[in-house]
Amino acid sequence: MKPDDDMNIIFVGKHHGKSRVLSINSTLAVALLFLVLSLLVAAGWAGYQTAMEQVEAREPTNAELVAEWQLKLAEQKAELANIEENVQQQVDALTLRLGEIQGRLLRLDALGQRFVESGLVASDEFNFDQPAAVGGPEDALSGDSFSAPELTRMIEEMEWRIEDREQQLRLLDQLASSKRLEDELYLEGRPITWGWLSSKYGYRSDPFTGKRTWHAGVDLAGKDGSDIISVAGGVVTYAGERYGYGNLVEVDHGDGLITRYAHCKTIKVEVGDVVQKGQVVALMGSTGRSTGPHVHFEVIRNGKSENPETYIKRASR
Repeated sequence: MKPDDDMNIIFVGKHHGKSRVLSINSTLAVALLFLVLSLLVAAGWAGYQTAMEQVEAREPTNAELVAEWQLKLAEQKAELANIEENVQQQVDALTLRLGEIQGRLLRLDALGQRFVESGLVASDEFNFDQPAAVGGPEDALSGDSFSAPELTRMIEEMEWRIEDREQQLRLLDQLASSKRLEDELYLEGRPITWGWLSSKYGYRSDPFTGKRTWHAGVDLAGKDGSDIISVAGGVVTYAGERYGYGNLVEVDHGDGLITRYAHCKTIKVEVGDVVQKGQVVALMGSTGRSTGPHVHFEVIRNGKSENPETYIKRASR
């Protein structure tokens, strides 16, 4: 058919057998055909959309619901496992920090106990063997538990306070050690636990010749075999027999100060020993140039003898 050709459409009526003829050209025929096809495509697309909406709107089956819940449950289990792992890591970290804090508190308790034993603090005021006494009204005990961040913050504050206390106690310990050292080296008191002064320092009548002679120390008489103690801390520089002294112990206390303990029955120390104040260094006897059990006690400072009574009468520090 050519573009310019006409197309005839015949309409036949139901009554009287009459017919009518409609003449259209080819352009109009193509337009009508395109319109018909468009209507068919639109109807098909509408049917497809209606079918999809029906599929989506239908109720899921039991198997689908079970599968969906199983998937959600697996996700929740994985999330819970992750939370438990994180919580356990936090608990482990807090446990480790608490262990370190407990170790530091034990050291502080030991240091505090040393202060009590040294007399720097009153033992009835601080008892480091028992926990600190605390308390409060009963309704004050109610409340919410601490959260992990709050516990972490509290532990950090506790660690800071412990570190501060450790520095203070270390300083106190240094001062106490220095004081104890001074007290230990402070020469005072008698070199015996029991006895009496039998001969003073200075000139006297010699017990063997009766002549006026110089006595460089004091004699303290007592029971044979009784204790002779060091009147200050120091180092033993002589422990043995010496002419006139019998068995002699000599202790160097530093700062040019030396004490001597003579006529000993038995010597309890050796050269090089470090002795403490009040330590037994020998037993009383009558060796050497002696008339009976006693200790000849001398004090020498920078090579010159001093009156031991000055130190015997000293008040304790």
